[in-house]
Parts: sequence; C-alpha cells; structure tokens
Amino acid sequence: MQITDVRVRKITKEGKMKAIVSITLDDEFVVHDIKVIEGEKGLFIAMPSKKAADGEHRDIAHPINSTTREHIQRVILDGYEKALAAPEAGEE
Repeated sequence: MQITDVRVRKITKEGKMKAIVSITLDDEFVVHDIKVIEGEKGLFIAMPSKKAADGEHRDIAHPINSTTREHIQRVILDGYEKALAAPEAGEE
C-alpha cells in the first residue's frame, strides 16, 4: 500500500486541532477527515470517527496494525510540515 497523495487543510484558529487531511491510497482509495492534533508529546493523527449513541467516538476507518499507523502518521505529518512551510495563496 502506497500513500500516493496527501492534501492538508490547515486550521488557523487557536486550539489543539492543527489540520484536516485527506490521503489517497494506491491512486484508488481516499480517506478524508484525518485530524492533525497537538498533544502533550507533540503532533499525532486521529483517524476519522463518529459519535456513537453511547457518546463515545468510534473510528470509521483505521489501520489494523501499529506499523501501518506509524507509516500513515509519518507521511501525514511530513505533509503537514511541508504545508506549514509553503506560502499561502497570494503571499510572496
């Protein structure tokens, strides 16, 4: 599985959520609404989730193992860092 595209939408307002990301897998499958969050130990990702009837949030899609999660997180955070370094549209 290759992550063939990463699209980052930076969040400008104050708060722990820094960006919302979409990734494309093998140019064939897209996962939207992955969040980049600032935690006590640094940035991490939260997979797309929805609130269940019991009030808990449950992931809609997520990696099955930690190696895949680490790979996805590394690629997303690299994309986020590049987005931070890129000038905004209209800036020079």
